[in-house]
Amino acid sequence: MERFFFTDMPGVRFVRNVLLFSLAALIPVLFLYVFLAPGFGSALLGGGPALGRFLRQVATNGLLVVFVINYVSFFLFAVAQQRTGRHRDPSMFVLVDIGIRVFLFLALHALIYVLSADWFGSFGGSRKTALSVVAPTLARSAFFENISGVYLYATMVSALPLYITTIKQSQVLRPYVRLGPRNFAVTIIAILSFGLSVALLTVVAETIAYLQG
Repeated sequence: MERFFFTDMPGVRFVRNVLLFSLAALIPVLFLYVFLAPGFGSALLGGGPALGRFLRQVATNGLLVVFVINYVSFFLFAVAQQRTGRHRDPSMFVLVDIGIRVFLFLALHALIYVLSADWFGSFGGSRKTALSVVAPTLARSAFFENISGVYLYATMVSALPLYITTIKQSQVLRPYVRLGPRNFAVTIIAILSFGLSVALLTVVAETIAYLQG
């Protein structure tokens, strides 16, 4: 993974790699969602407005959200590789990434929903309605109950390389890594860290939805 993302590479190449990895992660999860959703696949095969709306939603919402979050995480990954002065434990990158990805997932969806209301007349053309459905929708993402779950799990492609790399370097987490075979333990902790970001997103979204009444 280091050869695809490092701080000295040209910006255009970095963006291209993020886009390719984002598509490679998004497409399989998207197919899985369509396959699991009853009647959804047959509706899309029929073409027409349903297919058009689906493709527009994926292009303007899904790919954008996945790309931005993956870009940030891959950038943190590149920075983590180049650190010389280690005044702080590398595990801080995991905490920073979790906070950023939860914020971006909420903020980007809110922005895109509002723009969709303005540009495409979604949500009855109402910005207020668009904003009001963000939290309830994202609160169910973790359970794969709507298409935002596809976007959420497609961002794992950037989380795991960052988490695995920094957990291996971490002194703070070393006692936990020693609990099992090193690579296995590191991978499990990385997956649990991503799970923490999913759980945090769910709690924040549920809280917002509750406060909205």
